[in-house]
Amino acid sequence: MNDAGESAGGEESVRGVLAANLKRIRAEHGLSLSELSRRAGIGKATLSQLESGAGNPTLETVLGLSRVLGVPISDLVEGRPADEVTVVRAAETEVLSGRGVDLRPLRRIESGGVVFEIYDQLVRTDGTQISGGHAGTEHTVVQAGRLRVRAGRREVELGPGDYVGFDASLPHSYTAVGGEPVRSVLFLQYRAERRLHLADPEDAADEAAGESARQSALEAAERPALGPSLGRAH
Repeated sequence: MNDAGESAGGEESVRGVLAANLKRIRAEHGLSLSELSRRAGIGKATLSQLESGAGNPTLETVLGLSRVLGVPISDLVEGRPADEVTVVRAAETEVLSGRGVDLRPLRRIESGGVVFEIYDQLVRTDGTQISGGHAGTEHTVVQAGRLRVRAGRREVELGPGDYVGFDASLPHSYTAVGGEPVRSVLFLQYRAERRLHLADPEDAADEAAGESARQSALEAAERPALGPSLGRAH
């Protein structure tokens, strides 16, 4: 990689785009680094590194900032589309990695008061991706492999060509089953006006404090043998 703002292919890197967008959105909301750190439960030094383009953002960090700032993920990690025809090359797109998932941002579409984000999603075999919940509706289409999805109290197992959609505010998790990684396409859907609502300071602080407890509870729920699943796809 060249400098923090460009990838080897000349495209803006996730780090560079996040740095510019985070600084701009924080300023628009009139938040200091200290205040954003408090609300998001992310260290001030970490936020400072992210805004300078020197940090190494994880999927969990970006989701946390998205939730607290009240903006779609794409507001943070995507640049402005330049042409009528958009081509995204796999080799030129940086990966945003979490505990068990690698995401490559492909496209953001805003139409009729709705924002759609499209991601190439790889669910790895080395861990379960767990989320305590976030804004929007989540849609996943499996292309290869078998994927176990838990959303709230429901569990489904999906194969190639199968689809699942759910309210993303539910605690949810993705696990690759069968010993092979899962290739899939992830769509996140938001109402555009959600970008206008900054998380309430007290609610955001409570959310940050409770995230660790929710993650632990979800991890514990993954460990024991599970009863019959609902809505299993074949």
